[in-house]
Amino acid sequence: MKHLWNIHLFLLILLCLLGAVTSQVNPGVCRYPLGMSGGQIQDEDISASSQWSESTAARYGRLDFEEGDGAWCPEITVEPDNLKEFLQIDLRSLHFITLVGTQGRHAGGIGNEFAQMYKIKYSRDGSRWISWRSRQGKQVIEGNRNAYDIVLKDLEPPIIARYVRFMPVTDHSMNVCMRVELYGCEWLDGLVSYNAPAGEQMTLPSYPVYLNDSVYDGAIIYSMTEGLGQLTDGVCGLDDFTHSHVYNVWPGYDYVGWNNESFPSGYVEIMFEFDRTRNFTTMKVHCNNMFSLHVKAFRQVVCYFRSETNWEALPLSFSPVVGETNPSARFVTVNLANHMASAIKCQFYFADAWMLFSEITFQSDTAMYNTTPTQPKTGLPANTQPEDDPTHKIDDSNTRLLIGCLVAIIFILVAIIVLILWRQVWQKVLEKSETFAYNHNQSSTTSEQESNATYDHIFPLGPDYQEPSHLICKLPEFAQNSEELASTSTAASKSTTTTVVQDGVPHYAEAEIVNLQGVTGSNTYAIPAVTMDLLSGKDVTMEEFPRKLLTFKEKLGEGQFGEVHLCEAEGMHEFMNKEVLFDISEGQPVLVAVKMLRSDANKNARNDFLKEIKIMSRLKDPNIIRLLAVCIHSDPLCMITEYMENGDLNQFLSRHEPEGQLALLSNASTVSFNNQCYIATQIASGMKYLSSLNFVHRDLATRNCLVGKNFTIKIADFGMSRNLYSGDYYRIQGRAVLPIRWMSWESILLGKFTTASDVWAFGVTLWEILNFCKEQPYSQLTDEQVIENTGEFFRDQKRQIYLPQPVLCPDSLYKIMLSCWRRNTKERPSFQEIHQALHTALIWGHV
Repeated sequence: MKHLWNIHLFLLILLCLLGAVTSQVNPGVCRYPLGMSGGQIQDEDISASSQWSESTAARYGRLDFEEGDGAWCPEITVEPDNLKEFLQIDLRSLHFITLVGTQGRHAGGIGNEFAQMYKIKYSRDGSRWISWRSRQGKQVIEGNRNAYDIVLKDLEPPIIARYVRFMPVTDHSMNVCMRVELYGCEWLDGLVSYNAPAGEQMTLPSYPVYLNDSVYDGAIIYSMTEGLGQLTDGVCGLDDFTHSHVYNVWPGYDYVGWNNESFPSGYVEIMFEFDRTRNFTTMKVHCNNMFSLHVKAFRQVVCYFRSETNWEALPLSFSPVVGETNPSARFVTVNLANHMASAIKCQFYFADAWMLFSEITFQSDTAMYNTTPTQPKTGLPANTQPEDDPTHKIDDSNTRLLIGCLVAIIFILVAIIVLILWRQVWQKVLEKSETFAYNHNQSSTTSEQESNATYDHIFPLGPDYQEPSHLICKLPEFAQNSEELASTSTAASKSTTTTVVQDGVPHYAEAEIVNLQGVTGSNTYAIPAVTMDLLSGKDVTMEEFPRKLLTFKEKLGEGQFGEVHLCEAEGMHEFMNKEVLFDISEGQPVLVAVKMLRSDANKNARNDFLKEIKIMSRLKDPNIIRLLAVCIHSDPLCMITEYMENGDLNQFLSRHEPEGQLALLSNASTVSFNNQCYIATQIASGMKYLSSLNFVHRDLATRNCLVGKNFTIKIADFGMSRNLYSGDYYRIQGRAVLPIRWMSWESILLGKFTTASDVWAFGVTLWEILNFCKEQPYSQLTDEQVIENTGEFFRDQKRQIYLPQPVLCPDSLYKIMLSCWRRNTKERPSFQEIHQALHTALIWGHV
């Protein structure tokens, strides 16, 4: 009994300490006015791009102040396509900003100017400016509807910045004036940026989990550089990482995670840069520990310190003690032993297959916890007391700690009893989950019974496996032509084409891979040389559309040089020919997708963008997305295309269920089997049209098909630009990102994209449709195993893995899929044959 009480006492002390180990900053408490309305921010720290008059200068842009002429007003009228006007605030040090407030110019009833919308840009050093985006990717914030009311908007995610700019946005020419306030607290971490490998995708049996840093404000290519994101947003992930604090986001949203197999060194290295040299006491890392899914906190961390320009020779090493029987997420506190440094580089060693972090904070100098407001600077007297400010929340740390300890005592008593009674049950459950967990390091001698029964057999990668461009040279059939193949796989600067004639009709045109990621981050159609004559004639005239008639709705995605936006277009009927019909009465805005080239795009990107306009203007088919108009008389260059109100087919089907008793009981929205066949038939029809022109799509999938009313389908190319589908693409070192789970073996190994490889992708797309997009193709295989499986197609030793027949798929449809995946490209059906088969089945009501 004495021993049990000692355990109680130890756990109580531990939990009380853990109660204090919170995030360095709490967004729910960090909501203090930072000094625009209170006067702590000095006049010299408030600037603007221009001013209407001396009496509407930047210093009068203080929330709830009526001095001068009552607000900051820019010199000229703000135009829809002009975002040059801004009001800038210098906070003198880094702050964690969670809330903003705006107001118009009232001036005792004389003024009536306000900003209906605005954007925010911020900077930590004054040179690199970052555009704030919501967790859904939106930049525009709704502002004021009159000149006197204060409108408060939460920033989700919050921002860490010294400089903040408010930039008024309008949908028509108008005069605007603004008064603003920032709410938050001082950023005591001093952390300016962290550099880390990009988060990865975990594939669970029922769905993929995306562990990327979706709010990172630095650059993301192969790694994350010079930015801050989810590891510093003040939000700690839940015990179950597949769930989130945020509504309607993908599984894994709160965490950034990495797989052990991607790091031969056995560790993930993260470097932290700070605003100045600091005396560091501790680092707190919030880790997931859901070990039933092979996720554990790090087993060791090794940290190196840089004070000025040189790294210290002797690192600091720390090994945490993490209870194996507790699957809860937790903070791990690392003692940094008062090292002086301006940068810290830490190597976190894996304890299992996965390592997931949601928050990393530092304590340095006298910094404790961000629960007190910033000390007021000398300046104008405050006209608002803290107790009168609804955004000001007092934090009684001692009271909270006492309550936390009392709750901890109750929790410990209950938890220990439960743990003692159920210890054996837990052990059995864990053993069972580990037995059935998928293991990609299994040896080639593993029996078929131990592999997933959905697939015939999984062949693990050999130790000599390399990237596809090198792998193909190792295949015996290609050994003699290895040099030729090596040159073929690296020929990214040219595009050669051959045409295969079958029964006197061109069946498909082969084209080497040039660059899958187009200027807007989305795929563009491959143009074989035999069809270039279609582009050599007179340009198709496209109307120039007035930019001011476009209203931004949301950002669909982005790429290296461009972005795709969902917009409403007013007056589009006047700019369209009779061939395009809208199911909207004249005068009503039309939903459109706007592909926009960024202003910093190079000359080659501009030429490619104009070529894409020329190509798109010639594609006219009911099942192909249409180019409606362009904006090319001034920057940024834009092309305006159709957009369907029901979004992309992947998201549409995933929200529905097949017709049946189960759907009736759950009251879920359903899609009938006939409607699924109708969807597939339309996709086949659109691809038949493209193949008739010898156009190769290269990225056919449900994510690239849009859904309108009555299950109308149009093939598009927005999928690659969307963060939601980043897990569908595999980045090959030194080459473009590839949708390998939809690609034919010859496209992956030889870099050849043809109409026949589009047929292969159609088979995978049909498989997605009949599975209601509930599962990623080859979900139980890693990307590397998918590539190895293409080698089995090349070797043709009958060891290939095929996608399994969907539950509600009749044999006749599965035979169509299998015919699309034939090894010999000449034996695959044409889109004309596929369309005819599906169309006939629809007419006769059977498949």
